[in-house]
Amino acid sequence: MDRLQNFAAPTGRLLLAIIYIVAGAQKITGYAGTQGYMEMMGVPGALLPLVILTELGGGIVLALGWQTRLVALALAGFSLLSGIVFHLVPSFGMEAMQAQGEMISFMKNVSIAGGMLMLVSLGSGAFALDNRRQGITATA
Repeated sequence: MDRLQNFAAPTGRLLLAIIYIVAGAQKITGYAGTQGYMEMMGVPGALLPLVILTELGGGIVLALGWQTRLVALALAGFSLLSGIVFHLVPSFGMEAMQAQGEMISFMKNVSIAGGMLMLVSLGSGAFALDNRRQGITATA
């Protein structure tokens, strides 16, 4: 079981981190479009550098397993907040069918927040910078 945990924890961290790293990088390459979309949704475009820092920086340090619990908690909150602001479209009838994609995106954000809260609870696992500070290594 230890071998499975040693593999699963860093793999899970990496898989959770990838979405943030990619999203942050895409916001850099599509800066003007992202800023316009944020403003259209009522969010000041001036916050975009903070969003990029949160996604790209948070994703990288999460993948490395540094300050995992703190970063995971911040990313959980970020995921829930951005899901509510950008994807929560409660609707009924024909509008519900049109809003289905947004609700799937909202539920994706909720699920990611759940994964982040598991990291808050369980910690970084094996092969993390958090462990180097404490002298902990993976077990065979």
